[in-house]
Amino acid sequence: MPLPPAYALVATDLDGTLLRRDDTVSPRTRAALGLAAAAGARHLVVTGRPVPGVRALLAALDYRGLAVCGQGTQLYDAGAGRIVRTATLDRELADAALGKIEAQVGQVFAAVDQDGPAGRTLTEPGYLMPHPSLPAHRALHRDELWAAPVIKVLIRHPDLDDDALAAAAHAAVGDLATVTLSGPGTVELQPYGIDKGAGIAAAAEHLGLDPRTAIAFGDMPNDLPMFRSCGYGVAMANAHPLLRAAADEVTLSHEEDGVAVVLERVFG
Repeated sequence: MPLPPAYALVATDLDGTLLRRDDTVSPRTRAALGLAAAAGARHLVVTGRPVPGVRALLAALDYRGLAVCGQGTQLYDAGAGRIVRTATLDRELADAALGKIEAQVGQVFAAVDQDGPAGRTLTEPGYLMPHPSLPAHRALHRDELWAAPVIKVLIRHPDLDDDALAAAAHAAVGDLATVTLSGPGTVELQPYGIDKGAGIAAAAEHLGLDPRTAIAFGDMPNDLPMFRSCGYGVAMANAHPLLRAAADEVTLSHEEDGVAVVLERVFG
């Protein structure tokens, strides 16, 4: 029998990491993931996208493993097509958190990702989706955002940049929610204590593995908790400066097969 690999898990973010700009995985990266699988390592997708926004993509990639979705709020079994675990954000706390943020920085525009395999993304007037290709439904008023259980809230500000808004939100909400900067124009609130690190811990427990046996790849500050939970963190060349500073290694960009470069060295 082959010896167990140094890394039993390969944890990859999607946008800006595993995926190219056109939402595809290059042949070289697919082959490198195959090398890891042949060595006995499991691939674990770890994404900020909720299950409804990633299900078709995972199917197109022929991905059948576990996926940590919604910034750690959902654990999804892609092969079985079901959500294994979920954590929802208390809607009263979420509304209160938005009020505290607006008391500090003025009006923000909000959206929510609803819970469940068919949960919708609802946006209030003024909120623009950072990824126009992702489906969203318009609400007429903020109160409509709380009509069904939610896993996270997305916020945008008309003037503040992402880093400034994330810092202000973190200072304002305290322990009402976890604040995450997950991409351009994407500052999010999820249940307090829930992040990609907690999601990886839940996935590793489900698989009977230690998260410290994972090598993780990411590009944004929402991947920092993932790096802290895993044994080795690799930032993409296109990553946010905070993640590059925290990484054990910086590889090439997501357009240059940065994930494959490292996996080929580790498992080749």
